Amino acid sequence: MVVRIRLARFGNKRQPFYNIVVAQARSARNSKPLEVIGTYNPVPQRPTNLSDEEARTARPIKEISLDQSRAKYWIGVGAQPSDTVWRLLGLAGIAEGKSKAPR
Repeated sequence: MVVRIRLARFGNKRQPFYNIVVAQARSARNSKPLEVIGTYNPVPQRPTNLSDEEARTARPIKEISLDQSRAKYWIGVGAQPSDTVWRLLGLAGIAEGKSKAPR
């Protein structure tokens, strides 16, 4: 039984929203996962708690929320993250960035 940490897509057309899920490798992308450990919104959003001047100059950010203890647990027991999830875990400081192999 190979377990993977991957993204499950939700949202409407041109408005993607992803759950970071732990699922068996052979299951479909949006099938029921073993556990949902976080969310990822790739559409950049401007911060809402700033003044008007700060809001105009602030860069939009992509939102990542992740249960770090559960992510560390699943990696510790041998779950294999997908390439995109490796990148997100690297941004969260859990895993080292995975370098691409030369072609």
